[in-house]
Amino acid sequence: MRTWGPSAVLAAALLVPASMLSTPATAGTRAPARRLPAGAPPCPNVPAPATRPPQPPPAAGPVARAVGGAALATAGLALPPAAPAPPAVTATSWVVADLDSGAVLGGCGPHEYGVPASVQKLLLAATMLPRLDADREVTVTAEDLAIEPGSSAVGLAEGGRYRIETIWLGLLLKSGNEAANALARLGGGPDGTAGGIRAMNEEARRLGALQTHAVTPSGLDGPGQFTSAYDLALIARACFADPAFRRYTATRTARIPAQPALREKAFEIQNDNMLLDHYPGALGGKTGFTDLARHTYVGAAERGGRRLVVTVLGAETPTQRGWQQGAALLDWGFGLPRDAAVGRLVEPGELDRAAATPTGAASALAGGAGLAGTGSAATAAWPGAGPSIAVGVVLVLGGAVLLARRRHAALAAMPPATPLGGARIPDDD
Repeated sequence: MRTWGPSAVLAAALLVPASMLSTPATAGTRAPARRLPAGAPPCPNVPAPATRPPQPPPAAGPVARAVGGAALATAGLALPPAAPAPPAVTATSWVVADLDSGAVLGGCGPHEYGVPASVQKLLLAATMLPRLDADREVTVTAEDLAIEPGSSAVGLAEGGRYRIETIWLGLLLKSGNEAANALARLGGGPDGTAGGIRAMNEEARRLGALQTHAVTPSGLDGPGQFTSAYDLALIARACFADPAFRRYTATRTARIPAQPALREKAFEIQNDNMLLDHYPGALGGKTGFTDLARHTYVGAAERGGRRLVVTVLGAETPTQRGWQQGAALLDWGFGLPRDAAVGRLVEPGELDRAAATPTGAASALAGGAGLAGTGSAATAAWPGAGPSIAVGVVLVLGGAVLLARRRHAALAAMPPATPLGGARIPDDD
């Protein structure tokens, strides 16, 4: 068994608020989050998944597994003190988090690697929405339509002229893989789709999603493509911060315009995310499915002034669809006290800023600064900070980011992706 020296252990701790690693609780101090011991079994599944996707390289290192909080570095459940048991779901990993405060309310295997399927389109949205003018009219190309036969498509026509807003609606309502290709190409600069994918990976790193690597813009499977439930929560939070995304993802129906020059008639599309129709306060999200990824899901809802997001990876659907499992976990999250938390979602750019200014590492990560200005309910999860841990943060954060950059460089050297499989089922992408 591999053992870790003091510097590696400190590196594993550096991406968490220091108070989560502080001395034992005393009177009036918040109890630590519940976490399964080291070597705990994977998330409990009811029933167990029929298949499990192979774990893609690289192995999850201690630094990436500790992003957001020490309690999240587990393959099992991470729950707030005295929290009720979460609902039984078939997902291999999941996270529930607060979109506004960034508090992670709970999860199971938050940093376990998984395959994204079409929830990858959220990373595409986070990357390209700021880059592309929604009113611009563009032409769909044969390259855009080069998707796996039978995979999800909105029905855009080669040579058709569409507003970029229409393509976004096709992406987020019907999970159109040709729409994903077009948006990546249009936002990728001189390198087209390849540039778009590169930008997606750069955006993932900016958001702090160290365990995410995109190979296709659509989420169709490709070698070396992976994410985690925690990373998806970071990405979803970035998406829901964009007003255009909130409008697109909550749209129930949209009209794809006719293309007279191609003799293509107009047609209507409906949103595949059933949460919108069956969950009060639903804000939107994204469904996903491939043979390799199984069912994946991201959904958000608002209740009582709280906006929560749920991310689900590797689910089977013998009795509940992906959105239904997400709904059950959202119910569980809304039932927790407002100050319940086991970790936090790091802020966009936070890890890079901390690495660039070592004196900022302690302030950014040791005191829960990522939740600054979001209210005492959120920040109360991490009272106080230990000075020794803050010093450790200063010493090793640069090394942690260097490890992540080296990992990305190794991934960039991998051979080009070839889709491995992307069969879809009609009611869950």
